[in-house]
Amino acid sequence: MIVFDLQCGSGHRFEGWFASADDFASQKERGLVGCPSCGAQDIDRLPSATRFNAGLPAPAEPKKDSAEPASKDPVALAQILYSRMLDEMLRKSEDVGEAFPDEARRIHYKHAPSRSIRGQASGQDHAELIEEGIPVLRLPMPSRDRFN
Repeated sequence: MIVFDLQCGSGHRFEGWFASADDFASQKERGLVGCPSCGAQDIDRLPSATRFNAGLPAPAEPKKDSAEPASKDPVALAQILYSRMLDEMLRKSEDVGEAFPDEARRIHYKHAPSRSIRGQASGQDHAELIEEGIPVLRLPMPSRDRFN
């Protein structure tokens, strides 16, 4: 995988992981690359710092984890890893449903105990939370019938 530094037309910077530069171009052309902050699809690649060996030993190969997926297909691997991340998030967060914007504000302004929450927010609610400096992240969720 290659990590690219990306930026949307609104100036939000983020990283994207791709199998190659051609993979990035293909996904961008098909509208599959979007800004995680605002959802914009006008994404540009920024210059990235290169790694060069200045006489230091090469980084050690990571140890093989028995829980690592066997798939070499980058799309399948991304789906497996995303599914694992969602499972972890669902286990470690409280579902506050449609009360998410209000509860996120209560937590941010210390009117409620600090904890991880999840729920639903409209695009406008999400934008308002970001403008207030409340760190929130939008994630696409599979339909409930696809949960394990």
